[in-house]
Amino acid sequence: MNSQAVDAVVAPSADVDPRARLGARTRVWHLAQVREHAVIGDDCIIGRGAYIGTGVQMGDRCKVQNHALVYEPAVLEAGCFVGPAVVFTNDHYPRSVAPDGTLKSAEHWTPVGVTVREGASIGARSVCVAPVTIGRWALVAAGSVVTTDVPDFALVAGVPARRIRWVGRAGVPLDGAGPGRWTCPETGERYTEHEGRLVLDDERPHATGDETPAGL
Repeated sequence: MNSQAVDAVVAPSADVDPRARLGARTRVWHLAQVREHAVIGDDCIIGRGAYIGTGVQMGDRCKVQNHALVYEPAVLEAGCFVGPAVVFTNDHYPRSVAPDGTLKSAEHWTPVGVTVREGASIGARSVCVAPVTIGRWALVAAGSVVTTDVPDFALVAGVPARRIRWVGRAGVPLDGAGPGRWTCPETGERYTEHEGRLVLDDERPHATGDETPAGL
């Protein structure tokens, strides 16, 4: 049964399995492949030559750019960006054959997935090694290899990726505004850092003005 929304757009050369689900106004471009039981939210864009694996879950307003490989069982929350030629792995110990030389099949391994939280972005040609989690509104620089979890609002870069800055929801690096305090130069949003984590002030528990919530 095809559960594609009536206003989804699929290029003639794309391969969308009838058992996949496409949300309203989602577009799948040339030569892309969406496998069985994948669930793609509303207003998503799947770029040319991209691959969306079996059962991958994707929220609304996500963009998967050209030739990105999103292997199952990856989960992307709303508003995520996956750049060109990004790879999400899904096997701890990949082998083509078993010790006896026989070809391995899906029954011989348990896939592990990458999780991308709301609003996060993965730069071009990055590799995310499952089962890492990319935090909310984090930014992975192009060409990085992510082997450990990325905190919310972190800008990470390198091989292996390490945090080099904080970024806000607009994606630009934050300016320091005093000890443990950060401000977005684009939106004016304010953030508080505590023990290696960053929190948007509007989301801090019991926050009123500049008051510091209990525990910080």
